[in-house]
Amino acid sequence: MEKPFEEFGSMVFGELEMADRLPRPVYQSWKKTVANEGTLDRPTADAIAHAMKRWAMEKGATHFTHWFQPMTGGTAEKHDAFIEPSADGQPIARFSGKMLIKGEPDASSFPSGGLRATFEARGYTYWDVTSPAFIRDNVLCIPTIFVSYNGEALDRKEPLLKSISALSAAATRLVNIFGDKEVKSCSITVGLEQEYFLIDRKFLKDRPDIRLTGRTLFGSPAAKGQELDDHYFGSIPRRVSAFMKDVNSELWKLGIYAKTEHNEAAPAQFELAPVYSEGNIAVDQNQLIMDILRKTAEKHDLACLLHEKPFKGVNGSGKHNNYSIVTDNGQNLFSPGDKPAENIRFLTFICAVLKAVDTYPVLLRMSSSCCGNDHRLGADEAPPAIISVYLGSYIEDILYSLYQEHTSQKGKHETRSEFNPVSGLSYIPHDNTDRNRTSPLAFTGNKFEFRMLGSSMSASFANTVLNCIIAESLNEIADQLEGIKYLQDIRAKALDICRNLIHDHKRILFSGDGYSSEWVKEAKRRGLPNVPSFIESVPVLNDKKVINLFTSLDVYTEKELNANRRILEEQYNRTMDIEVRTLLEITRKDILPVMTKEVRFYAEAVSAAGKAAPAYIKKRLAQFTEICDQTYEDCEKLEEVWILANQNRTETECAAAIHDHVIPCMEVLRSRIDSFETIASRENYRIPMYENMLFEL
Repeated sequence: MEKPFEEFGSMVFGELEMADRLPRPVYQSWKKTVANEGTLDRPTADAIAHAMKRWAMEKGATHFTHWFQPMTGGTAEKHDAFIEPSADGQPIARFSGKMLIKGEPDASSFPSGGLRATFEARGYTYWDVTSPAFIRDNVLCIPTIFVSYNGEALDRKEPLLKSISALSAAATRLVNIFGDKEVKSCSITVGLEQEYFLIDRKFLKDRPDIRLTGRTLFGSPAAKGQELDDHYFGSIPRRVSAFMKDVNSELWKLGIYAKTEHNEAAPAQFELAPVYSEGNIAVDQNQLIMDILRKTAEKHDLACLLHEKPFKGVNGSGKHNNYSIVTDNGQNLFSPGDKPAENIRFLTFICAVLKAVDTYPVLLRMSSSCCGNDHRLGADEAPPAIISVYLGSYIEDILYSLYQEHTSQKGKHETRSEFNPVSGLSYIPHDNTDRNRTSPLAFTGNKFEFRMLGSSMSASFANTVLNCIIAESLNEIADQLEGIKYLQDIRAKALDICRNLIHDHKRILFSGDGYSSEWVKEAKRRGLPNVPSFIESVPVLNDKKVINLFTSLDVYTEKELNANRRILEEQYNRTMDIEVRTLLEITRKDILPVMTKEVRFYAEAVSAAGKAAPAYIKKRLAQFTEICDQTYEDCEKLEEVWILANQNRTETECAAAIHDHVIPCMEVLRSRIDSFETIASRENYRIPMYENMLFEL
């Protein structure tokens, strides 16, 4: 192994380490547990715990923690030392199978959506055997699920694991029906491209909006933005390159294949993309990636901003979720093969996705969204809030040919691979599809790229939803095929099913510009829902069809879904409360005093010049006086509307009032401050501006 990668995976207690350190029967028992073919008994758990402890202590670990993902969207951990007193009072290191498998953090202060009262503190963490333990900062971290005393999910990981199991059962069932009896299970592979901004950390001192909310609540555009496209894929600044080098080093130690890094479209924006991995592990690793990006930035006197829209007027950040289904013997079920038009299984799985997406568009939109993503979706840079699917003309032509029951396009399909734009090269691989950056869900050769997910969000819920809606669709297809005796009859019936699915769900297919206003009109004509804001999508969890989806697959109970809805509403309201309070404080303590300075400066100039005062100075005085008065009035109005929105209302009513009345008032106040910033003197206006923050790396 070459030197930069010598420490790859050194901080992960992965399968190779387990195979090397565990007795063969113990290792085999763990493997069967991972494959859902057995359970761990206490002696086996003790043996694994002992080996894990010895490995961790050899690496310098002094503590262990059950690393879990509560409904905050982040991660949580409580550290316990290995050290304990022995019977004779001497220190010993102890870590048992019971400690490995089960923990009991205080659950009282985590979001529960009413699943338990504040005084009901018990919550349990249970080891997720499918995700490897790792070491960070001398702490052995054990990935776990998090549940209440009564067993309800208090996290996103347990439902994700259940949804993967449901999808595996459905996909395996259909693959077996198509004749591949060797397949025993399926899983998802996920690749999560992470976008982020970097700014100098010194700016946080004078920008409490970024420090407290993660985004700028005011700020006029810099004279230069991203209009020249000169930052995208450009030469990486040295300071950022040094930061990326340290990030890669940390990720590689944790066995994360950080593969791609580059400048993104907006100034000061960047992207990191790892190699795809099994879905549950990919989600865990993305949480680590976000944490490492933030903490490594601090070491370089930088601030890593993961908010979906830190700066108005330039591109925001997403987290592109590349999704595929793979069998236990390595077959990608979204791979079209050499002859996609004849690959009935591939076409069936593609049609199943179309049905799933068209049946649950609002649920899918909600799963990828948060308060911050409202500033990004549909903002001439990201997929619109309207859900559609892009397959590319090649695959789409095949489906329409199938639907129309003719093969006139066949020659067109076969000649696409002959494309060769460069002389002197004997072989140039060519994809079956182009890419559509404006599509929320785009097929990109052998996977679907779900582009709506917000950059700050956990990818758990979005993948849980994808798994469930596709699983339901696959099960419905399997129900129609099961019992047919001969494979040729199964294929014929599958073609009929595909034709029907294309007929029923072709409205979801769109290959054009998703950013255009014409698409909004066309989508409305097609009857596709357009839910502009995240909070307007949350009530979908009350939909009987959605409840039946999750409960029938044993992923969520109705009680858990209701709790999830309440948590999302609470988080929306609390997030907006913080933004309102921050904006009011900045306006009163920073903006209005600066405005007053400008008014005083021009008033003194007019007074000193008397009748000889230039018209320009008089106009400026009137302009600043008016802006100052209007800003004060807008500030008072915002506070009044905000207080009213929170008075004697349920969380649902409060969220609606914030969306309908508070946010418009925030936008009015922001526009007022931004207009002042464009004419204020640099001598008086010392608040860091976009020009400073975006172009000083």
